[in-house]
Amino acid sequence: MTLHVLVAEPPAAGNSLPGLVEEPLAPEAAASLHAAAIKDTMVAAERSGGELLVNHPEGAEAAFRSMAEAALEEADAVRFEVQVGSSFAARAGNATTHLLEEEGVDSVAIQRGTAPTVDRTALDGAAMQLRRHDVVIGPGTGGRDAYLGLSAAIDFDGAFEPPAVETLAQRGVDGGHDVAFIATHPVIEDEAGLATLVATVRARRLAGRAVPAHTAEAIETLGLRVSVSDGHRGVVAGG
Repeated sequence: MTLHVLVAEPPAAGNSLPGLVEEPLAPEAAASLHAAAIKDTMVAAERSGGELLVNHPEGAEAAFRSMAEAALEEADAVRFEVQVGSSFAARAGNATTHLLEEEGVDSVAIQRGTAPTVDRTALDGAAMQLRRHDVVIGPGTGGRDAYLGLSAAIDFDGAFEPPAVETLAQRGVDGGHDVAFIATHPVIEDEAGLATLVATVRARRLAGRAVPAHTAEAIETLGLRVSVSDGHRGVVAGG
């Protein structure tokens, strides 16, 4: 069974999704979208049957516990642990190494809460890959990582340096591990990733297909859509 580790900062106006604040999203809108994406990340982990561990900054447990209670059927089953490390790579590495080597967990999945289309189907597929491969990477837009699954530890020092998907693959190969991949998913850390997410969710809703429910509601509430103006394709709000 895979233990899903959400390594994230609590949503807050002015701090959430800094690559999107002011243009195209107001700080409050960015925080709302971030919270929705985190909730959908939690839902996917719960529905996949894997255990969920929220790796949070000190003092942020209450905020994440509130989101879990609002999104999950079994919020009491969620583990909460304080982050250890001065960077995302250090925090992810410390959590992964502890779980694999000290707790004897079979496999660990690291997510940031910024790729809400990584749903139960994607997680189940990744879990199957982790039975045969040591490292499973979910590419994100712009060379980012949307998902990282590990059944063996890698060298995390600088492992998420851009382009993260390539850097992570290199770390896996350098460690003598088999590396596999799942499908690419949009990551809402810049406008290109947001545009892909917004257009994909809106298209899937039109077609009657499954969407990340909390994120879809936030997109609708904020009025987000993709628009082209003077040759620039971007996201606009309120329309």
